[in-house]
Amino acid sequence: MLSKSIRFFKKDFLIQKSYKLSFILSFFSIFTSVTTFYFIARVFDKGSNPYLDSYGGQYFPFVLIGIAFSDFLFMGLKTFSSAIRNEQLTGTLGAILITPTKLSNILVGTSIWDFGFASFRVFVYLLLGVGIFGVSINLSGLAAALVILLLTVVSFSGLGIIAGSFIMVFKKGDPVTWAFSGISALLGGVYYPVAVLPDYLQKLSRLLPITYSLRAMRMALLGKLPFERLMENALMLVLFSVIILPLSIMCFNYSVKKAKIDGTLLQY
Repeated sequence: MLSKSIRFFKKDFLIQKSYKLSFILSFFSIFTSVTTFYFIARVFDKGSNPYLDSYGGQYFPFVLIGIAFSDFLFMGLKTFSSAIRNEQLTGTLGAILITPTKLSNILVGTSIWDFGFASFRVFVYLLLGVGIFGVSINLSGLAAALVILLLTVVSFSGLGIIAGSFIMVFKKGDPVTWAFSGISALLGGVYYPVAVLPDYLQKLSRLLPITYSLRAMRMALLGKLPFERLMENALMLVLFSVIILPLSIMCFNYSVKKAKIDGTLLQY
């Protein structure tokens, strides 16, 4: 599995390396995004905001963690469907699936580059925030943040695998990524605290793993809420992972079998 994962990574790296301008522009977009929110934060930070008291009282550190890690999470949501779609268009999906490689190996292998690159982007976000804009990060909470990140990757990867299952069968049209990306951005607390939402929307936000992930990330890295609250959110992510991941594997196995039976595996 390790050998095949390395080969998948090398393939994706060589593909991305051939598009140097796109690679450079992706980091320029990080700088412009962080700078934009920095100046927006200067407007919001003029007065006291009770919604931000639990996160240090400042809007910019709050939103920096939101945009940095949501970028990572949404990558987990779309990476499998994008990888499968690319393999369909290049005509290599059928060749991969008829090899003795396990489906689990294929799923892991196709996601390694995307998650690695997304992790580096998160590092760049935080480096800009700390090094240029003076954000104070709680270094003692890094270990807890890594655990939260791992749990989040598992739960969001499950959703991503379900999205990939739709692409396997329907080729184009992915309702899972479309729905969860939009709803998570709206209700998950990426740009503003969930507490500002009406009560009925706050209840809906509790059905999304991103809500617990970002809350726990902010607790760990901004260090303003007790450890017990951090554990509560971590346990919710464990629950999401236990439910979503096995379901996603079942969906993907079914979608591959259906595509083979229907004879549409090589179609795009």
